[in-house]
Amino acid sequence: MTAGDWSVPETEVLDAVGDAIDDHHAVLATVVDVVGNAYRRPGAKMVVADEGDGIGSITAGCLEDEVLAIAEDVVAEGRPHVEQFDLTGDDDVWGLGVGCNGVIDILLEPLDDSYRPVVDAYERGEDIIVLTVIESGASDARRGDRAYATRADGSLSFDASGWPDWLIDALEDPATELLAAETSDSLEFEHDGERVEVFVDAVTAPPELVIFGSGHDVAPVADLGSRVDFRVTVASFRGAAATSDRFPDADRVVSTSPATIRETLDFDENTYAVVMTHNFVDDHIALEELLETPVPYIGLLGPRERFEEIRDELRDGGVELSEEDLDRIFTPAGLDLGGGTPFHIAQSVVAEVTAIRFGREPTHLTEREGHIHERPSLE
Repeated sequence: MTAGDWSVPETEVLDAVGDAIDDHHAVLATVVDVVGNAYRRPGAKMVVADEGDGIGSITAGCLEDEVLAIAEDVVAEGRPHVEQFDLTGDDDVWGLGVGCNGVIDILLEPLDDSYRPVVDAYERGEDIIVLTVIESGASDARRGDRAYATRADGSLSFDASGWPDWLIDALEDPATELLAAETSDSLEFEHDGERVEVFVDAVTAPPELVIFGSGHDVAPVADLGSRVDFRVTVASFRGAAATSDRFPDADRVVSTSPATIRETLDFDENTYAVVMTHNFVDDHIALEELLETPVPYIGLLGPRERFEEIRDELRDGGVELSEEDLDRIFTPAGLDLGGGTPFHIAQSVVAEVTAIRFGREPTHLTEREGHIHERPSLE
């Protein structure tokens, strides 16, 4: 397994799942439970292809090779397997000498068409919950049984043929909470003395990052944005510059005008916009258009004084920015990290967008109390 395959974005891992389904000899490895500390949380995935290569990361690299070896047995036996790695003690684990101070359960399962609905939903930009039985003492629920749930009219709609009604009823509330929190967890249920453990995996649509501009400084933002799991669109106001060759890391490149961006592109609460045209008129019009959308973040590159000039022109035109508008506008865009190179600036901007995406107030992790990653808290 190469370092490049290990560090690919989650978007590429899901793409690899889709490619591997037709392989019939591929395995999906998923972290389904963590007790204590671990590099990745439940829901992290790695695809093991027919040739034995892994795509994606489920640990910091300390267990991937062992998981690849176990995957060979899963392919040979044709049935799912749960492997537990206890990294809490001083003893070597599998002779690796690692110690993340946590217990990690990893589900390895043959990839087949039963996972296709997940890939299709992800490609459509829709959220989906994957329900997988990982342990069962019940006769009507076997390890590897899979069901799905999607949002419909504010509630969950289950596609769970053959699953017992009592289990679906028990899953509805916690699955709804996990999807809302965009997290995953393993849950245990008992019914008539029979115990069933189900992994509830919230696979959420990737957020959209729309970058307005066509200068050379757009490319590093597109590059870093794609690496941290944004679907990246570059929107150029200069038609000749709207080429994928110019922005190879963008998922798409479109040509539009500042006044027609709402006609060209779709915007929702899962879309984040960065305006970096370095043109006062274009920025002015694009900002006014974006304020008519529900996007939670509008990053505007350039000095604060420039924004105040735009604000004065808006006011002269009868547009007074509300507090809600100002809460969405970040200018100068980016976090104060100190660097001044194009990639430093891109890092600053993408880091700020990421913090907004996850509802975090940027600070040093050493100052954070408690866990680094949010843990599910189900009532």
